[in-house]
Amino acid sequence: MCIANILNGVSDGLCRYSNPSRVALLFASSPDDPVQVFDPQDLLFGHETVLEEVFVVHEERWRQQIVEQIAGQPKGHLIPQENMGLSGLIAFAGASSEFFYQVWFTEHHPDMCSIKPTEKWLEQAATLLVHDYTSGNPPINCSDYVLKNYALQAIADYMVDERNSHLGYDTKIQIPTILNYILSISKTREEGAWARGGLFFTDPVNIGAIDFLTMFRRNERPVISNIKHIRKLLVSVERSNRKLVSDGNYVVGITLARVPEYAIIADFRGDHGFLSMGTQRIASFCDGNFYSSTRENKLVELEELLLDSQLDIEMAGTLFGVVSGLIHKAGHSHYGSTVVIDMNDEPLGLSGHLLDPPLCLLDSDNYDLASSFMRIDGAVHITPDAKIRGFGCLLDGQSVTWENMARGARYNSALRFSATTSKVVVVVVSADRPISIIYNGIELNGISRWKPIYQYMPEILTLEQHLHGVQI
Repeated sequence: MCIANILNGVSDGLCRYSNPSRVALLFASSPDDPVQVFDPQDLLFGHETVLEEVFVVHEERWRQQIVEQIAGQPKGHLIPQENMGLSGLIAFAGASSEFFYQVWFTEHHPDMCSIKPTEKWLEQAATLLVHDYTSGNPPINCSDYVLKNYALQAIADYMVDERNSHLGYDTKIQIPTILNYILSISKTREEGAWARGGLFFTDPVNIGAIDFLTMFRRNERPVISNIKHIRKLLVSVERSNRKLVSDGNYVVGITLARVPEYAIIADFRGDHGFLSMGTQRIASFCDGNFYSSTRENKLVELEELLLDSQLDIEMAGTLFGVVSGLIHKAGHSHYGSTVVIDMNDEPLGLSGHLLDPPLCLLDSDNYDLASSFMRIDGAVHITPDAKIRGFGCLLDGQSVTWENMARGARYNSALRFSATTSKVVVVVVSADRPISIIYNGIELNGISRWKPIYQYMPEILTLEQHLHGVQI
């Protein structure tokens, strides 16, 4: 019950922070126990070879190494273990004298700013499991609640640890409090407009080294907790390279100088923004919450399709760069559009505005023109040589049974057209940012192995049963 409770909390929390996320646990509660697996959504499918190598083939060496590490360690002390490096997964492994070994896994989504907060999330799950397991009678919903709402604290835990390890002293600024201030500012409008501009927080000892454009008088410095006032001050750095500087308690001044190392940076961009530490982007924020997303679709499925096609690698790479650029531009500008990538030897004759001659998208002027064409109703027709043949093209085809009326005419027209037309990839960009990659009538990036868990929870298997494919 402890494991199921914690796993549900991690999964629910990560589903809010990232995309829908499966979670799995591999563990042995004592040195003599067999390794067991709790994987209710088949997250570890395809990784059986590595698991067998580590925990079966080299089992004696693995167990002896942990026994030596935990010998004499105090209760509650969790010793991080080496990451197995399973492709596409984020993991945290730990061992302790009270709970011999555990390793938590979740999905590494391609659009994550950083995996570090998620690793802290899994570390917290491991810590809570040791506590709940050894306490004997824990409040059953306590750990579940903590992990469901752990996003801000996971980010703060990573930032504090990273700053302490590199700067060599305890941080003088309260990072969780600062993160809450950032979210509050992002939700506050000034004359109807969302916040834009940069604000960074650095330790008071670094203030003297910053080259300020101007500083506020010491006894008149705006208090950072006065959210409305700080929101007004952001107007002074909006749409510029200027930045507000805070020591964690007050806004000290305005600068054009380089941001100090390991400073906490809030980049407000209207209805969303990004949180960084120095040069490392940590998370995005929107609607009063932090998220792992870069807010840019990675288009992994499109890249794989082009690389697996008959195009040579250089041509496929060039085509991907051109198309992905147009798609991201449309997404950032919040307008819907459709791109047809036609890989037929003889290009299709689509009904629409045919360009004579076709325009090469490697020319910057033509590229800007193509991005404007994407705002016009209908599809943009692109060939493998990175040329645009037409725009405003109509896509038609016979009805297919897997249409989704909730997705609208643009999406379903693309499904029909793709299902009845060979050697074409259709990319549909919705005005509210979702991107669909459709090939042979199937939305490739709409396929997910994630499914919600309700009342039924599969029982825990031994690793041996898991490796031999036992079905419950």
